[in-house]
Amino acid sequence: MTEPVKVTRSGRILEINLDRPKANAIDASTSSLMGAAFQRLQEDDGLSVAIVTAVGERFFSAGWDLKAAAEGEAPDADQGIGGFAGLTEYWDLKKPVIAAVNGMALGGGFELALAADMIVAADHAEFALTEASIGLIADAGGVIRLPRRLPRAVAMEMMMTGRRAGSRELARWGLVNEVVPIDDLMTAARELAERVAACAPLSLQAIKEIDSATVGAGEQDAFRIMRQHDLPVYRCVYDSEDANEGMAALAEKREPNWRGR
Repeated sequence: MTEPVKVTRSGRILEINLDRPKANAIDASTSSLMGAAFQRLQEDDGLSVAIVTAVGERFFSAGWDLKAAAEGEAPDADQGIGGFAGLTEYWDLKKPVIAAVNGMALGGGFELALAADMIVAADHAEFALTEASIGLIADAGGVIRLPRRLPRAVAMEMMMTGRRAGSRELARWGLVNEVVPIDDLMTAARELAERVAACAPLSLQAIKEIDSATVGAGEQDAFRIMRQHDLPVYRCVYDSEDANEGMAALAEKREPNWRGR
């Protein structure tokens, strides 16, 4: 039996690959494994960014494993760190995640993609929150995140009808960063990850920290939160070794050697 979650590393990039034929559905034990992978990203100072993707070309993920549910697994079963899919409730994850969506992202699969910071999608990929059509609700983040990422009316239509939206449509709304043919998906995701990883680790973490702390705040309140609240990564950026290294590298016209401190 294959491992449901395969984790590989390339330099400062961690790849998390979901492999649960036929639909890459996610049960509690798989969520726990994915959470462990994201925790590795969190704790390893040598890692800057993760790519989460899945095996095959049909499904990124069909979401919650309804077979496991039929066998008695409750929706609130212990899913380990990060909640469903290891990411949807990993509130203090300080490093960026790119979702490389290789096929249909339905229900919790779409919620996993929404929990990422950036999305690269295959041109045939489709996204939907289908929970209402079976008497459930997308409460692993979909009902909260989608109206914040799309115009409210579009998000409500998708959630209240279960309509599938293609990757190009969601790219027009700004939810998907890049749409490519399936054969180019991982190349595009890795190129994006390399561009992210080329930046200073503390700067990346401070961006996520400030973004998380100011969600929903008005512009003036967001400035106040950034300047006055306890944001430890942001507080140390300007006095860090990496800030000195970055400016030195710029002056010397060379690539910086980041240390994450």
